[in-house]
Amino acid sequence: MTDSFVLSIEKLCKQVPSTDADDATPLTILQDISCNIRRSDTVAIIGPSGSGKSTLLGLMAGLDNASSGKIWIEGVDLFALSEDERARLRGAKLGFVFQSFQLLPNLTALENVMLPLEIGGRKDAQEVAASVLARVGLQKRLRHYPRQLSGGEQQRVAIARAFAPSPSLLLADEPTGNLDQHTGENVIELLFELHREQGATLILVTHDDNLAQRCQRRLELINGMLQSTG
Repeated sequence: MTDSFVLSIEKLCKQVPSTDADDATPLTILQDISCNIRRSDTVAIIGPSGSGKSTLLGLMAGLDNASSGKIWIEGVDLFALSEDERARLRGAKLGFVFQSFQLLPNLTALENVMLPLEIGGRKDAQEVAASVLARVGLQKRLRHYPRQLSGGEQQRVAIARAFAPSPSLLLADEPTGNLDQHTGENVIELLFELHREQGATLILVTHDDNLAQRCQRRLELINGMLQSTG
């Protein structure tokens, strides 16, 4: 590892118990994954459905535990941290954009974006959240609830929430998966614009070859193993 790497993975493996009553052999989802991601890189993780892409992204975020192996975020050993310490690390250094938006339905757009800032102790949470929502074109939707927003608008709120704390690492799991083509293209343009403006490392899980081609690096998961394709 060097300071130029925002994320380092070493010999990462993930197994889950078998559901086959006749075969108790654990199911291997990921095996022997190793890679280094440099600061400000854009990286696409591609592969067929069920290849472990979302599992890998969840492990990168510390939302799940590996069976073996190591992940470092800016030199910090992720799996050596407690759950509370991981949560604080995510709040300080990491943003996550989910395919299904994951907005809290009882909070307005402004409150959804403010939440991670408030958890991080920011005194200017409302000001920052309003500014980022304006940046994604939602300055007139601050007081709207998720049910009052279109799918594209909800995803823009989710992107604003991820970028608001100025994370060094942004993870996006099929960010256009629930959107029509036109809306999805607009969302992708927004992701890359914010990436360029803030300099965050962007790692995308996607089935979209056109989106993958826009990234500086492409990593493919095949049978639980990671291969570089460009």
